Amino acid sequence: MAESLRLMAVHAHPDDESSKGAATLARYAAEGVDVLVVTCTGGERGDVLNPAMDRPEVRADLGRVRREEMARAAALLGVRQRFLGFVDSGLPADGADLPVDAFARLPVADAAAPLVAEIREFRPQVMVTYDPTGGYPHPDHVMAHRIARYAFDAAADPTTHPGAGPAWAVAKLYYLVSFSRAWFQALHDATRAAGLPSAMDEVLRELPDELPEPRVTTRVRCADQFATRDQALLAHATQTDPAHPFFAHSRDVERRVWPTEDYELAEARIRVSLPEDDLFAGLRSTRAGRTTGRPPAGSRAGR
Repeated sequence: MAESLRLMAVHAHPDDESSKGAATLARYAAEGVDVLVVTCTGGERGDVLNPAMDRPEVRADLGRVRREEMARAAALLGVRQRFLGFVDSGLPADGADLPVDAFARLPVADAAAPLVAEIREFRPQVMVTYDPTGGYPHPDHVMAHRIARYAFDAAADPTTHPGAGPAWAVAKLYYLVSFSRAWFQALHDATRAAGLPSAMDEVLRELPDELPEPRVTTRVRCADQFATRDQALLAHATQTDPAHPFFAHSRDVERRVWPTEDYELAEARIRVSLPEDDLFAGLRSTRAGRTTGRPPAGSRAGR
């Protein structure tokens, strides 16, 4: 039964789950998969990116506002969500020190301890997080990657964090591949070919020329959930400007040209066959209507 499948997504701030891999989460949730978003920080030091929300009372209580936005987005996506309770590091200027209470300043093992406990309680077969770059160079995104990578190993080791519950081996760890140059270029070219104006050229001009193309192993078809993705992103009203170029392109064009969200399989404890079109590939039973439970022991595969 699909209820025995569980997916955990580890993100740095409220809104990250809606801007990176949201349609995938909505697709699996709609199929009956139990989906849990773990949010490392409350986003207290974030900017207000929507001019309509840039008001003194919002800035004065941004942490509370962002928690309320997160609850609305989770409801739209159909997922569960928990905060780890760490404090947003903010995005310091070049050369500036992080605040003393910042999430990104913590020792990785200490910061990962509550995530290890979440893994052992929730028992996901699949975890999703950022690659080692964090997807972009925000210290909290890099730290989220570090603690997720650490917790993937530590949760399976009964000698590590022994007070955090019985050990649980997550079967597969994926890195998000979000908004690559190829994605922007494909949307731009298809939009222009359809005789429509494209706002993607502005974004393409801002991308570094040396930006490497990511390694994609897994493409999850989720075009039917793009509308849900957009609604969830807009629910983060402080972080999402409806006038952003992302909302300007035709969703019909996007569904036709790039109907997937993409991932890199970073590590697996089961045998895999690449490429994949399902994060749970290798974890579903061959019998109709049945799925596996605890991830089976097996080879560790990845890069």
